[in-house]
Amino acid sequence: MAASKGPLKGVKVLDLSRILAGPTCTQLLGDLGASVIKIENPTTGGDDTRQWGPPYVEDAQGNRSDLSAYFMSSNRNKKSVALDISTAEGQAEIRRLASHADILIENFKPGGLAKYGLDYATLSQEFPGLVYCSISGYGQTGPNASKPGYDLMAQGYGGVMSLTGDPDGVPTKVGVGIADVMCGMYASVGILAALRHRDLTGEGQQIDLALVDAQIAWLINEGVNYLTSGNVPQRRGNGHPNIVPYDVYETSDGHVILAVGNDSQFRRFCGFVERAELADDPRFATNPSRLEHRDALNAILRPAVRTLDTNTVINGLEELKVPVGPVQTLDQVFATDQVTARQMQITMQATPGPVQLIGNPLNLSRTPVTYRSPPPICGADTQAVLNAENPFED
Repeated sequence: MAASKGPLKGVKVLDLSRILAGPTCTQLLGDLGASVIKIENPTTGGDDTRQWGPPYVEDAQGNRSDLSAYFMSSNRNKKSVALDISTAEGQAEIRRLASHADILIENFKPGGLAKYGLDYATLSQEFPGLVYCSISGYGQTGPNASKPGYDLMAQGYGGVMSLTGDPDGVPTKVGVGIADVMCGMYASVGILAALRHRDLTGEGQQIDLALVDAQIAWLINEGVNYLTSGNVPQRRGNGHPNIVPYDVYETSDGHVILAVGNDSQFRRFCGFVERAELADDPRFATNPSRLEHRDALNAILRPAVRTLDTNTVINGLEELKVPVGPVQTLDQVFATDQVTARQMQITMQATPGPVQLIGNPLNLSRTPVTYRSPPPICGADTQAVLNAENPFED
């Protein structure tokens, strides 16, 4: 591994998490320069997501590695140590690593690490400056604390599935594990806040983070819409609860996204589709009126947009400064000049061969993110770390 650089250079992270929420957090910390040691169970083949394929990375001879695409999405910039924490030797090694660490992150069931003496209550007595982040489905407290938590269950319990999907269809999850990813991002923020407190006072603390709590937090406007009005929101497909027209519209050869955010934009849009009179119609002249008459307005606009091809709509509305955009498939996304310009696709050289990964979106002018090491083969760094006097040294 190259020398660590970045704003978190020198920060040491002991990662006992697996699957997506915790690994998303620790990858982000690693990208920002932290040294991350990932602990994997050798009796199960490591992180569960190593088996969540295909696709997998293959070597030059076509042999499958344990680097599934899913695993690689959240595990770069980490060392992998295969260690069985159910053994006395494994527990002793975790405590040794914790003695060097600033942060420990885990996603065992609440109380699951107590039997190994690796819970916060135990480790904080020995290492009072340790920032200890616990991620679970429902948190360390409450009537559901003992229940397992997965992204799909969090999206269902936390309400976002009731808002997602066609109005006449079934409740639908977001297409990626967004409850896990957002939980990992909240974890990153909480950890950095706790580090700030530790640096000022010397005092560590536990961060108790639940997938469900995080998902409820990002209900954002729909959640507060309900709390304010008492009206339970309904699924609107791609429609917006507070803005019209803000939706996906069919064109003659595909689809476009319209995001008409104010009345002046609406007036320009109406002129573009040759329905200028709509901007002066009392039913549609203001956004609150358009919300009230959403169905009537869409009954007029959808046929009008459907007569035009996608490029005509996008080019025409961009010229008029009306927010508009395409609906792209992933091959189109990663072929764009924007992805290249923003370095949102990167190549790293892993043990089996080169791998393509998604870049980090953070652009820091003084301390940029770094991609120092690719997603590791399970246990690749075990001996080096266990034999090192300073196990976190890159």
